Amino acid sequence: MEYKVDYHFHSIYSDGTKKPTDLVKWYKDNGYDEIALTDHDGIDGVKEAKIAGETLGIQVVSGIELSTDLKTDFKVEPIDVHLLGYRFNEEDEALLSKLKDLKEFRKRRNEKLLEKLQEMGYELSYDDLISRPNQTYVGKPNIAQALVNKGYIEKYQDAFEEGRFLESPEIRAVKKEKLTTSEAISLVKMAGGIAVIAHPMEILEKERYFVDNAGDEAKESFFEWLFKTLKKLKKEGLSGIECYHPSASEEDSVRLIEIAEKLKLHVTSGSDYHGL
Repeated sequence: MEYKVDYHFHSIYSDGTKKPTDLVKWYKDNGYDEIALTDHDGIDGVKEAKIAGETLGIQVVSGIELSTDLKTDFKVEPIDVHLLGYRFNEEDEALLSKLKDLKEFRKRRNEKLLEKLQEMGYELSYDDLISRPNQTYVGKPNIAQALVNKGYIEKYQDAFEEGRFLESPEIRAVKKEKLTTSEAISLVKMAGGIAVIAHPMEILEKERYFVDNAGDEAKESFFEWLFKTLKKLKKEGLSGIECYHPSASEEDSVRLIEIAEKLKLHVTSGSDYHGL
């Protein structure tokens, strides 16, 4: 019996384009059995998604995607690793307090980003980043869209052109304040949830170390490093790996499943859908 799931997608409560209710309806209409809304660093849309799930008859579990810093033995600066959390208590005080802190961190970072962009000649205000009433999340996708709206670039994707705009050295120097991967795992676990490493193949895409130092053996070197890293994180409470994701080829997914089986970790699947 086929059990159709998607444990990774985003709504307007982070950087998605659709409301939680509309997303749940789409998943119901397309035959899904269980889903999890995983907005970035926040759970504001989870309640709406769960209510829609109860109304429409589809199982919706609590979810979140947290940006974290992971220390490595090959780089002085930590690398960016995303952690998915599921089935946690949405009223957990420690979780809600930390999410409030993350929202404040993001606000301070956005202010610094706007200052840098203005120094570069791109006049943007915070109001330019707001696209809808009661918007609680503002991130780089909103800035990219504001650059389009102001006529500084033609297409959204242009904002992420290597070496320019949001990928310029000046902007990249404005670091995001994040939890460590260990802190995020603990936060999810203490709230009664399940912690899962998100899209591991994106780590390979972003970190030049494996390509620069391993050459043709880059992917093999990466999988060896990943196994050792996940083994350590499991001891800290990690429960699973997102083995099925658009960043992973079929061959990659097979390798990730092998790692999950060896470490006795859950296997999850996610589309990482953001909308149009």
